[in-house]
Amino acid sequence: MTTVVTALVLLVLAFVPTLEAADLVHGVGPIGLTVSDAERSVEFYSRVLGFEKRSDVEVRGAEYDRLPGVSDVRTRVVRMQLGDEAIELTQYLTPRGRPVPADSRSNDRWFQHIAVIVSDMDRAYAHLQAHRVEHTSPAPQRIPDSNRSAGGIRAFYFKDPDGHALEILWFPAGKGDARWHRPTTRLFLGIDHTAIVVADTARSLQCYRDALGLRVGGESENYGPEQERLNNVPGARLRITMLRAPSGPGIEFLEYLAPRDGRPIQHDARPTDLAHWQIALVTDDADGLHRALSGSACSAPSPAVDVPPERSLGFAKGFLLRDPDGHALQAVQIK
Repeated sequence: MTTVVTALVLLVLAFVPTLEAADLVHGVGPIGLTVSDAERSVEFYSRVLGFEKRSDVEVRGAEYDRLPGVSDVRTRVVRMQLGDEAIELTQYLTPRGRPVPADSRSNDRWFQHIAVIVSDMDRAYAHLQAHRVEHTSPAPQRIPDSNRSAGGIRAFYFKDPDGHALEILWFPAGKGDARWHRPTTRLFLGIDHTAIVVADTARSLQCYRDALGLRVGGESENYGPEQERLNNVPGARLRITMLRAPSGPGIEFLEYLAPRDGRPIQHDARPTDLAHWQIALVTDDADGLHRALSGSACSAPSPAVDVPPERSLGFAKGFLLRDPDGHALQAVQIK
């Protein structure tokens, strides 16, 4: 009898970490990016894309050093909102980081973008042209109807003043979340997802799905001249996988099946570098999530950090983690 009870207890304990991890991430967002000049970036995101400033704080101190793992930091963090979603623009006043590599390509694994949904692609593109944005795509591209998952979707890649990749996206009837099809006079509606380039979808799923508990919401394989022009990568063939938490924007994997020459994230990449993005993962228990990630495909080398009582950044405790390719995420405990 004792042997049977012991076996049952061990069986239950074996499932605890998986169930715990799956329950600990309640939402995604805001999406953070490091900028060189907060004033310039605020002007761009508000004037060109319709974001509205929600907060603007400057922080420094030991706790704020430990969060990114950088010594003697002084940062300005501006939160901007579009619809229900938000981004955080972080300017490291000290120390300064490196610029986005000038020869960056859409299949390099430091590539990340946010997909801003528009109500009218032609008007949105004309608006971007009027503001002289830097193109990645030559013009908006329409995914052909032969692609059953994405046929009819229109998209355009461009860049912000620091070289961060951005996308505007339009969904035809029957595709995308229902909220993107509500009647509106607004042109820029919100953020559907953030996309990251991954080397191996199966390996990335071990982090985002198995360890963090996000669910797979859709898959497709995209290729052809429209995809090549959209990404500005000749011969592009992508395996695309969308994951979602209970709330917030999705996280989209872009695995380049061809060409396979995308470069990895630099081994010495730091949050101060302008190529740095980070995805906020909202949790009620940062310490519990950190424990649940032990031994998983997600790397969380530093323990959760309690921030000062004034909670200038809007959360009580947090820690930085990285996925198998080195993309950064930040777990944030709101309460």
